[in-house]
Amino acid sequence: MENKWTQWEKVPELDFTDIIYEKKHHKHIGGGVARITINRPAKLNSFTAHTQDEIFKAFYDASHDKAIGVVILTGAGDKAFSTGGDVEWEKWGLREQFYWRYEPDRLIYMCRKPVMAVVKGWCIGGGNHLAYMCDFTIAADNAKFGQNGPRVSSPAEGYIIPYLTRVVGAKKAREMWMLCRRYSAQEALQMGLVNTVVPLDKLDEEVDKWCEEILSLSPGCIEILKAAFDAEIHTMMPMGVTSSQLYPDWFDSDEGKEGAQAFLGKRQPRFWQIRRAQIKLEEKK
Repeated sequence: MENKWTQWEKVPELDFTDIIYEKKHHKHIGGGVARITINRPAKLNSFTAHTQDEIFKAFYDASHDKAIGVVILTGAGDKAFSTGGDVEWEKWGLREQFYWRYEPDRLIYMCRKPVMAVVKGWCIGGGNHLAYMCDFTIAADNAKFGQNGPRVSSPAEGYIIPYLTRVVGAKKAREMWMLCRRYSAQEALQMGLVNTVVPLDKLDEEVDKWCEEILSLSPGCIEILKAAFDAEIHTMMPMGVTSSQLYPDWFDSDEGKEGAQAFLGKRQPRFWQIRRAQIKLEEKK
């Protein structure tokens, strides 16, 4: 069978440590695909501030490369797309940096080109909302989705919360965020969290089909349509507003620290013990 694509090639002027950044082009259509792979499989492709810096640079390049028509976001290996922020990084009180200058969800909707999440294995926490913020999500049959914030006292807010209601509906979105349940690839498909599910060994083939279909269309029209769809995100609540109003010192609070400490210590978190201790202190005042 004829190979319609050139080989994946790394972008020589962009050498990264936490991600792999590559491009390939369709031999007949002419358009290209950029692929950003979070390359921390030993950490289930969780990310740190350094990872986010590199993702930003890759997205910036792909967004401004007129020869690129699609951007793929994925994780190295078959075990995980991403499990969000690296807990080892977060334990130093750096969780708020997820919302910093290169906050990754914003990079997806600011990209001029459609972004396709290609999910294998775990897609949890920050990894999950990275995937559902993408224009398309293609999942292998071993994919598992879910949020993790309340389990490790890591709050999320801003547009990534209401946007999920556009994807799966309000009831399912609240269930996912507030209960931290895990969902199989087929359950994700049924709720509209992903576009399609294929066997793991057919994933690359399926992604190529989707990319070829997109590249066969007017790239300018696709860019305009993406911008039109993403325009509503700009009207949603920005990051940092809710947490600063409800808990301005969250990351310095006992409860804010407890989740990560319990996770690292492999014990059950003591959230309500902390809350009861706070109540007693207030009663003494």
